[in-house]
Amino acid sequence: MKHITIIATSLNEDSKSQNLAKLFESHLIDEKISCERFDIRTMNIPFCGSSESWGSKDVMIIKESVERSSHIVFAVPVYNYYVNSAAKNIVELISRAFTKKVIGFICSAGGSSSYMSVMSFANHLMLDFRSIIVPRFLYVDPGGWNDDKTLKSEINDRMRLLISDLGEIQVIES
Repeated sequence: MKHITIIATSLNEDSKSQNLAKLFESHLIDEKISCERFDIRTMNIPFCGSSESWGSKDVMIIKESVERSSHIVFAVPVYNYYVNSAAKNIVELISRAFTKKVIGFICSAGGSSSYMSVMSFANHLMLDFRSIIVPRFLYVDPGGWNDDKTLKSEINDRMRLLISDLGEIQVIES
């Protein structure tokens, strides 16, 4: 992996998916893997289609990172059996930058029933941009957290497995 861009899309101030993104970034740094994490709560990301969306500096910063990355990881909250709308907005804003990128997912959800929630989002990336989706993704419901708000060891182990799987999948340009 030459570089991983982590896009954390929750807008919640007490976001578990943002915490997962930070933990994922720290695992990558520990393994000396080049990465960059974006917390869109700290950025000015307009809605796609608005007049501001086509000249946004913050959108261009994310787009440039995605373009130079071999792998992208979305850290998303799951609402009503789907990733949040901010994740879809990012894809709409920088669309073609996702072409032929390896994509992984880290999800935080309120229950275990939304496990397949990333599939339509993943399908969009696969079909429209020929992105390669890592079949293992991290899905954390409330049972994945300890009382002190740290991750349970088995979730940390699965996070390491996701990093390993990301590294095994490469896009070879012809």
